[in-house]
Amino acid sequence: MSRATQSPGGRYVPLAAVRELTVTSADGSRVHTEIYGPEKAPAVVLVHGWTCSTAFWAGVARELAADHRVIAYDQRGHGRSPVPGPGGYSTTALADDLEAVLAATLAPGERAVVAGHSMGGMTVMAAADRPFLSERAAAVLLCNTGSSKLVAESVVLPLRAGRIRTAIQRAVLASSAPLGPVNGISRKILQYATMGPRATREQVQACAEIVHACPRKVRSGWATKVLALLDLDAGLGGLTMPTAVITGTADRLTPPVLSQRIIDALPNSAGLTTLDGMGHMTPIEAPDAVCSVLRGLVRDHLAGDGAAGGRPATAETTASTAKATGDLVGEESA
Repeated sequence: MSRATQSPGGRYVPLAAVRELTVTSADGSRVHTEIYGPEKAPAVVLVHGWTCSTAFWAGVARELAADHRVIAYDQRGHGRSPVPGPGGYSTTALADDLEAVLAATLAPGERAVVAGHSMGGMTVMAAADRPFLSERAAAVLLCNTGSSKLVAESVVLPLRAGRIRTAIQRAVLASSAPLGPVNGISRKILQYATMGPRATREQVQACAEIVHACPRKVRSGWATKVLALLDLDAGLGGLTMPTAVITGTADRLTPPVLSQRIIDALPNSAGLTTLDGMGHMTPIEAPDAVCSVLRGLVRDHLAGDGAAGGRPATAETTASTAKATGDLVGEESA
């Protein structure tokens, strides 16, 4: 299990949870889950990406928790969720875990706005054809993500698109080499690969501590078994709820072309927000902009949706039995 143990002061310090629970997914995997904010407030579910943890959402959760019930969980092998077994790396597992978390944290009939960043967005797309998502998600936000061709479209390496760039980027993505300590060199490398030129030292430091805390075998496992092979295009038509997309013009990992393809395929687009000069880590680089989109989705699609109702009282909930049998394009500079 991993979690950033040192964080700079300010808005990127991990938020203290009002409640923590362990959710059991369909295959028995245990998923660490945290809840922040008022118990009866509208619910927003935050799903982090590859090599991150609940701490990744600190800047967003801190603002939203003033008047929203914010639910965040550690993806398998990340943060405080145990490393999965050999069969636990798949888009099916990602969707199973999201389904289990929603079943454990939302009252019967309650809906939420569900936001996924990077692999978190892939988690939502992987669940697009499952009834539980349309039943539980009043609206969706897909942030800095893609549905397919991740390695081929990535522009981390300054090479011409083609087989050579794709092969090198696949090898780098799959590497299980240790990242080493967070220092000046590693911060520069991480900023170049994952963040925009406007990222502050505080933002880069917070991001580096989170990413470096991810176990290297987990990093490699998700990269080789899911990210490098990803193809979720066929399921995008299942996202029938209002779905917004955020991209950054300086995102090298999931460039804006991937977001545009998602928007073009969505049956119910809630708009594309393009953040000028921002990289892949927009919830850290531009938390106010991300919060603005989330607040808009809550206002337009969740407000008045119904009372929050009661919450599960136990610290561990088994959700495997709960398995559920045009485009408005805006630009925003952060």
